Amino acid sequence: MYKLKVIDSFSAAHNLRNYKGKCEELHGHNYKVEVVLGGSELGENGLLIDFKDIKISLKKVLEMLDHKYLNEVTIFADTNPTSENLAKYIYNEMKKLWHKRIDSVTVWETDNTAVTYYEKHSS
Repeated sequence: MYKLKVIDSFSAAHNLRNYKGKCEELHGHNYKVEVVLGGSELGENGLLIDFKDIKISLKKVLEMLDHKYLNEVTIFADTNPTSENLAKYIYNEMKKLWHKRIDSVTVWETDNTAVTYYEKHSS
């Protein structure tokens, strides 16, 4: 089994709803996003998936978030724009493009804080 990782980033602002503390105020982050895809069958060229193709897909997904006020992005109109919900949203968008190959998405809010979203796969 192979796991491929691609990392990209985006910048956005948000404020957390129903949160008592500084993060309830408008603030921004330079988010880092890691996408992991997996599989076991290599192509004739010895590649599982071309990194270039994953990068293009991730860039398309992140364009919807980059330099936005996340609270005003449609998906977050009724959903708190937490890192947890960002990770799930990015995962679901990448899953539309890569189907069962998507393994997980990790979103870093800072260099020291991150959340990973993945779906439990049945055996």
